[in-house]
Amino acid sequence: MRVLVTGGAGFIGSHLSEALLRRGDHLAVVDDLNDFYPPAMKRANLEAIRRSGDFRFFEGDIRDEAFIDRVIQDFRPDATVHLAARAGVRPSLSQPLLYEHVNVGGTIVLLEAFRRAGINKFVLASSSSVYGAGNSVPFRETELNLLPVSPYAATKLAAEKICYTYSLLYGLKVICLRFFTVYGPRQRPDLAIRKFAESMLAGNRIPFYGNGQSARDYTYVADTVEGILAALEYETHYEIFNLGNSQPVKLVDLVAILEGVLGVKALLDPWPDQPGDVPNTYADIGKAARELGYTPQTTIREGTKMMVDWIRSTR
Repeated sequence: MRVLVTGGAGFIGSHLSEALLRRGDHLAVVDDLNDFYPPAMKRANLEAIRRSGDFRFFEGDIRDEAFIDRVIQDFRPDATVHLAARAGVRPSLSQPLLYEHVNVGGTIVLLEAFRRAGINKFVLASSSSVYGAGNSVPFRETELNLLPVSPYAATKLAAEKICYTYSLLYGLKVICLRFFTVYGPRQRPDLAIRKFAESMLAGNRIPFYGNGQSARDYTYVADTVEGILAALEYETHYEIFNLGNSQPVKLVDLVAILEGVLGVKALLDPWPDQPGDVPNTYADIGKAARELGYTPQTTIREGTKMMVDWIRSTR
């Protein structure tokens, strides 16, 4: 299969790209190497991908229609995994228009380009944040009362809806994957497990929001990648799947796990609950298990240990 991965120089994208090369696919990566976090980290990710095999790299913005058309004409993919996005709940509060332009507008640019080229397999990276704060747990794909509480979440939901429209109107085969708090080696430096571990190793305080009872369904990156690979092989007109671990972990327990793995006592910096954050995420993965054969294998303790080993190897 010829697979185009947008955002392929990022955290999840680089792991997915390696997996695609290992299984013998032809790969092209699109990434603008923006400065949301240091571009040097993304270039290092590209070098890591290169060690798994040869691939094409196109540096550019997914909002640039002419650029995307050139990529598709040059590489001629059979499918795309669309990971490129402006990420993060809290930054979206201060830059909502940027998030809308990239996450919604950029998705439409890609869908239009694929429609024109007659390529119809499209896998969208969505987010558990689309469920919002008002739903009962565990979150199920059949939930209709989706009330996103941040611009980031709203743009991800909008991207899902525009994908549905293109599937309905033009016959694109679209799968939307709702990721649940993915972590592992190469994780973005602003995300909790990496940020906490690096701060603890440096003897710095870590932000501790609310009373520590908020919970996240932490999902190890290798498990997420297996779900994406299965989605690429799945035939449908339009479908949504949760890719989580179905084992939510409270903040207070995450800190205790990190203390045990690192052998370091955490110094807490108390903060109030943050606008845009939901109190809990918890995936019902029954549908993904039945249809995709998705079975996450990595416990939070195992995954945290592997991630800490990676952090220490890069220090």
